[in-house]
Amino acid sequence: MTLDGTRVLLVGGTSGLGLAVARAAAERGATPIVASRNPASVDRALGALPGRATGTTVDLADTASIERLVEFAGPIDHLVYSAGEPLRLTLLPDLTSEIARAFWETRYFGALAVIRAITGAGSVREGGSIVLTGGNAAQRPAPGWSLGASMTGALDALTRQLALELAPIRVNLVAPGVTQSPLWAGMPAEQQQAMYDGIAASLPVGRVGNPSDVALAYLYAMEQPMATGTSILVDGGAVLV
Repeated sequence: MTLDGTRVLLVGGTSGLGLAVARAAAERGATPIVASRNPASVDRALGALPGRATGTTVDLADTASIERLVEFAGPIDHLVYSAGEPLRLTLLPDLTSEIARAFWETRYFGALAVIRAITGAGSVREGGSIVLTGGNAAQRPAPGWSLGASMTGALDALTRQLALELAPIRVNLVAPGVTQSPLWAGMPAEQQQAMYDGIAASLPVGRVGNPSDVALAYLYAMEQPMATGTSILVDGGAVLV
């Protein structure tokens, strides 16, 4: 299976992992359709993508906005969902219900809403797929990662369940480790670099990944016709150490 001539909707596709996947898919001949809440982010992404790329805004908390996105995108071959707010490490004494709900809103409930709308409209063409974004925190939790660990565990289970319910649409998940991306934008630059350096020193591959590394896993999930219900771990061997 090839991406040449396909249409790929990327929700959260205007920066970081999503934009890297959009670029990589475009290099393989796909038409990327990027969606984000911020109009300026959509414009910047389209400036970095081939002319055939399109994009629009979407409010993932608004059902009508998601329905407009589905109509804008039209028939697609693949949905890539990588939307999420900057990561926040929170120890239990500071973990209020409001913080927890906000964390789940985009990453989990937003994903469900988009998938429900896309599949309900019959917009995924034959042979198509859905690729979600998780992480390795469920397998390798640490203090402060209660939200990340529970979220990635839930998304892994959801992926396997949807692979059955939505068949023959294939549903897979990419689970990155700590990656150099805008997800860490809420952390001071010096603290980010110290984190990357510390993690890199412990990894078997000797470095922290970047979005273009992880994008290759999304391409595999879309192009591999026998992959469904699969979680693809891309963490440089972090779960081994």
